Amino acid sequence: MTTTGTRVLVLNAGSSSVKYQLIDMLDGARLASGLVERIGEVSGRLLHLPLTGEPRESVRRFADHDGALRAVADELAADLMGLDSPELAAIGHRVVHGGMRFTRPTLINDAVVAEIRRLIPVAPLHNPANITGIEVARSMRPDLPQVAVFDTAFHATLPEYAARYAIDRKTADEHRVRRYGFHGTSHQYVSRATARLLGRDPAELNVIVLHLGNGASASAVAGGVCVETSMGLTPLEGLVMGTRSGDVDPGLVFHLHRVGGLSIDQIDDLLNRRSGLLGLCGDNDMREVVRRAQGGDEDAGLAFDSYVHRIRRYLGGYYAVLGRVDAVAFTAGVGENSAEVRAAVCANLEELGISVEPELNAMRSRQARVISPTYGRVTVAVVPTDEELEIAQQTFALVHEV
Repeated sequence: MTTTGTRVLVLNAGSSSVKYQLIDMLDGARLASGLVERIGEVSGRLLHLPLTGEPRESVRRFADHDGALRAVADELAADLMGLDSPELAAIGHRVVHGGMRFTRPTLINDAVVAEIRRLIPVAPLHNPANITGIEVARSMRPDLPQVAVFDTAFHATLPEYAARYAIDRKTADEHRVRRYGFHGTSHQYVSRATARLLGRDPAELNVIVLHLGNGASASAVAGGVCVETSMGLTPLEGLVMGTRSGDVDPGLVFHLHRVGGLSIDQIDDLLNRRSGLLGLCGDNDMREVVRRAQGGDEDAGLAFDSYVHRIRRYLGGYYAVLGRVDAVAFTAGVGENSAEVRAAVCANLEELGISVEPELNAMRSRQARVISPTYGRVTVAVVPTDEELEIAQQTFALVHEV
């Protein structure tokens, strides 16, 4: 596919929001970024952040995603970077669930949209919104290459024994039940960025990536290939998160239904929206949890300890899966900003070669950095994630490849 433009517009459409970044692939510069939120509500908000000039904010109603994306296009056009610009090479869309079919970036056509739609039952909260963003963007620029980049794609390399649940295979295959994993663009970007930080080839490096945000996941990456990850069929499995429980005994669902009288929808809401840190102490912001815990709040202390314990359990398990670990990389909102979480996760792991230098760990920076002592056998690093750049790079590479 021939294109002379060097810019990629990255769109991340949620159920009531659209996040966007316009990136110049010549140097990775963010020419503009922004957010439209509260789409469909009485009062919405658009915040536009150009590379040069003052931020612009607009508070008004955005009836639907069509109106929101057209408002985004108007803001870009005001900066002479509109959707009709010849510099725009493609639009890259974040799509949460790609199932087994989509294991790499994919040019969007009607058949691709239909397949993403078919996957809605395994991603009911995310894929519908992703599809809406795609359809609106295609209607605005039907001539422009548009690419879907899937959260699940990086984890498609999981060995079958790691991807399978131990349930009846016929039932699993019929309903597409397996471990897909999520946050893949982040894990892929951070594992490569960690190799760059260490001056190593990703193909020779074994990395455990800890993506710790309101949603949280871990991955084991061997030589640039993901071999294990904590999320599964849905983003509910794995670590303790802001509002999600992570791992629970599956029998809990039956117990709450049969004994507690909760409906399936109520249990879904409990595990996804009223659990995790929020369920344990009433706060899902780690900064507030730490503040309360340090002040002696027992509920917050329990929440913090449960959060850290689950991470350490996965960290040790992934060490066993990899056999040799060269680096542990902390990323995302909590991973990048909470020195308390990083210190607690790495505490008393010197026998595994894992430790942090307190002064390095306490330093705040937006740059990738090593926080382990020079004598540490395993490098511990803080590596800011950049999912939008990863999506842009994959999008740009694909439209120049085909």
